[in-house]
Amino acid sequence: MLFEYILVFLGAAIPWFEIALVIPLGIIRGLSPFWVMFLAFIGNAITVIPVIIGFERLRIWYEKRKEKTTKAISKRNLRAKKIWNKYGLPGLAFLGPILIGIHIAAFIGMSLGAKKSWAMLWMMSSLALWTLVFGVLTMLGFDFFVQQR
Repeated sequence: MLFEYILVFLGAAIPWFEIALVIPLGIIRGLSPFWVMFLAFIGNAITVIPVIIGFERLRIWYEKRKEKTTKAISKRNLRAKKIWNKYGLPGLAFLGPILIGIHIAAFIGMSLGAKKSWAMLWMMSSLALWTLVFGVLTMLGFDFFVQQR
């Protein structure tokens, strides 16, 4: 059983798996909802924090290696920029995990000029909220199916 909790932690740390997939799977698998949500939050946070903290170094490295040619803007970046312009960092933080992923949302927020402290606050708040939402909805949904038998 310890191995399954380690998989929850590692799964949440992997971008694109994140909490939206790992939490429901862990709870449906029969693991403790508290530990699944806790480990998923920590696993996801451990990979988002370095994105926010290390962004400045990455930006400097990228600018040194950047070519002078213009680059086509991806649909994801356009969607994130639209969210940023409409809702700012809080909107990007809370909508990002369900639309583009929290890692990409953090990266885009930093690239659009967010301060580290604010990005950290909003991304961790968003991660905590979505952890609770996915965990509680999965538990309620799972209880609903169990009671219907």
